[in-house]
Parts: sequence; structure tokens; C-alpha cells
Amino acid sequence: QPLVSSSEWLQLHGLKRNKLSLSQILSQIGFQHRKGYVTTLGKLVASRYADGLFPQYKRAQDGSVYNLTAKKELILHFVDSLMGAIELYKQRMEWLTSESRQIFGVIQEQCIVIVLDFGTVAPTEFDLCRDALYMVLVEQVTQIAKFNLIRAAQDLMKWQQKSTPVSEHTVESAVMWLWKLDCMTAASHTSSAEALLEAMSDEAVSS
Repeated sequence: QPLVSSSEWLQLHGLKRNKLSLSQILSQIGFQHRKGYVTTLGKLVASRYADGLFPQYKRAQDGSVYNLTAKKELILHFVDSLMGAIELYKQRMEWLTSESRQIFGVIQEQCIVIVLDFGTVAPTEFDLCRDALYMVLVEQVTQIAKFNLIRAAQDLMKWQQKSTPVSEHTVESAVMWLWKLDCMTAASHTSSAEALLEAMSDEAVSS
């Protein structure tokens, strides 16, 4: 199961709406130290009445200065909110870099073809590749709409002729097909390109 639910991830995307960006926080805990143009001096001059009255924060991005007026309770409220957001980001990163996502990334497309190019790997490496493909099938392919598997070889091998709707039965069938593959098959210099061209020939496929 994902470590961060969809609703929690939406919370992360809602940081701006929830007023947790730096500019929004500063506007709620203080006010910007203003500058005005003085004609006689011919330059911008910052007001000086607040000097020494308030703690000040200078933004590195644009050099603007904010006078901080908030009470400790409000600042601690923002600390709690930001720490909660940081924890969600940490959990999201752990999820994004775990299991099959660590190897394949997160599959976002709804119709995909996975092209298998094992080359001439040793039997132990071949089994590791199949283990990784098994993970992506059961963890990610089960969440999309359609898929297919094509193996690059001199005699190109396809699990199905065209991308097939995802179901418990089709995923089980693909896993069985995967486990039945031979480690060593005759290959050619063009087999990888031919497999990719065959994958792209399916108009329904988006990735």
C-alpha cells in the first residue's frame, strides 16, 4: 500500500492554497518594510520608524525586509503545519523510491507496452530481471487500463498481439508467460529496435 494516500498528496499540492509558502507565511506574521522614492535624493529610501521595534527577516530571493509582529503562538502554529508537510513529503519520497518504483519510476500512463531486452545476461541476472518485472506487474500494471509485453529477440515474442485490458486474469497470464521465458534466445543487432517499433505500432499505446 502507498505510504501516502491520494488525499494526503493533494494536501501537499495544496500548500499554496493553505498559505504555507514563505511569502504567505511572512504576510501573516508581519508586514513588509516599505521603500519610497524621495525626489530630492533621487532614490528609493526605506522607512526607518520600525528600526529596533520589531525583529526583521530579509528574504534572500529579492532582498525584501519583513517586520515580524506575530506572537509566539502563531509562529508555533506555522512550525507545526510545516513539520507536518515535511513529514508528508518524506513519506511520499519513501514511496516513490520503494519496490518497483525504484527501478521503473511511477507508471502514469493508462496503456503501456513493456519491451523486454535481456540481451545475453547470466541466468542469475535473468531471474533478477524477471523478479523486477513481476513487481512492476503486480504493483503498478494492476492500477492501469491496458498493457502488453514484448521480448526483443531474433524471433520477436509477444505476450498478446495487441494491448490487453488489465484484470486479475490477464496479469496472472502475463506473469506465467514471464516465468516461462527461456534465459538464452537467439538475438540480432536489430532486435531491440524491432521490438520498440512493434510496441509503437499499437495505436492505443501511450508509453
